[in-house]
Amino acid sequence: MSNEIDFEEFIRNIDCAIYEKIDVDNWNISIEVVLDVVEFLQQSLEDLRTYIVNHPFSSKEEEIYFFKHIKPEVLSRLLYFTEIYNTEMRKPHGSIEVLKKYYNDRLDELTSYFESNLDFYQYYRSKATHLDYHYFVRGHIDFKLCPNCVPYDRDPEFSTCYDHKAAQILANDMLCIYLNKKLHGVDKQVIIAKSRSFLPEHPFRWTATKIAAVELGYAIYAAGVLNNGQADIKEIMTFMEASFQIDLGDYYRTYITMKDRKKDRTSFLNSLIKSLLKKMDEDDNL
Repeated sequence: MSNEIDFEEFIRNIDCAIYEKIDVDNWNISIEVVLDVVEFLQQSLEDLRTYIVNHPFSSKEEEIYFFKHIKPEVLSRLLYFTEIYNTEMRKPHGSIEVLKKYYNDRLDELTSYFESNLDFYQYYRSKATHLDYHYFVRGHIDFKLCPNCVPYDRDPEFSTCYDHKAAQILANDMLCIYLNKKLHGVDKQVIIAKSRSFLPEHPFRWTATKIAAVELGYAIYAAGVLNNGQADIKEIMTFMEASFQIDLGDYYRTYITMKDRKKDRTSFLNSLIKSLLKKMDEDDNL
């Protein structure tokens, strides 16, 4: 195959485009955005298909590598966001317990899929290679090894015995994280509601960015100024969420993002200092 396309770069560009459409720290993605991402991934997969059909592989090893690693990466993203759409569209309206049961049932479905495909899952995860010719070469179907093969005959030029199943494994891994995050969000709603019940009524809402609130919370934690330094970060963040009516999401991941800033790692705190100094200077001039 001529080296006209860098497949790894192709995947990186797909991820960059997805990250431009969604906030990776926000697990409450709107249906409209999900549909936009699905449409984008469908076109990306079609672009990849067009390239493969028009650029024959130079060896079986090259073909195996593509259908074992490259196509499953792209297809898994499409399967993942399609499942997010299906999950959210079917989500019941009801109590906290109803929602928790719904998300747990979806997790049970992933477990059932894993158990029913355990042999291939172990083969793929262990990075074994002895059956690659049967699993990842087009037109080579051994029903003794692939008794449940279905996708291969949908597009014989762009499908092998098990590339779809490899993609499903990757998609299910991502979906498991998504569903657990949704469950965590439901549990957090209960914790925040209980915290608010002990607070007096007040009109304060956090109107700065979420990352600014996380920066403030971690600063309070690092300074140890609550309960003689005995308050942990979870207690501080829960109090802020309840007091200022904000969902801080995965604040630890946000903290990692703050640490990775090339400069001005404490931009919000620095802006507070500047604002206070400006206020003091203005009052001095009265």
